[in-house]
Amino acid sequence: MSEQHNITVDVTSTHIKEQSDANAERYVFTYTVTIRNEGLMAAQLLSRHWIITNADGKTQEVRGDGVVGEQPNLNPGDSFQYTSGTMLETPVGSMQGSYQMQADDGTTFDAEIKPFTLSVPNALH
Repeated sequence: MSEQHNITVDVTSTHIKEQSDANAERYVFTYTVTIRNEGLMAAQLLSRHWIITNADGKTQEVRGDGVVGEQPNLNPGDSFQYTSGTMLETPVGSMQGSYQMQADDGTTFDAEIKPFTLSVPNALH
């Protein structure tokens, strides 16, 4: 990735106990994403690609335009934060993926979303 185009992504996740039901193999999580433009050029988030994996190794891919109905344009130094959610059939899983970005110079590039864990508290020892 060049100095021109440098998007960083940080994610924190939370288990939503009130919406989860272990008997029904339903584990609900929210995740809050902070996207920062640490490059030298403005860039717009066009689309997302998520790979969601549960503890059984079952994967689900999600693709779509923007995030939470928006396609934010980030000037250098700007950040954009949003919260979304997902459901797993196991108490532990992971997510990773990328955002497809377009810089003001027309260059398109992917901003990596490094793998992060979705876990019911105390499920991992």
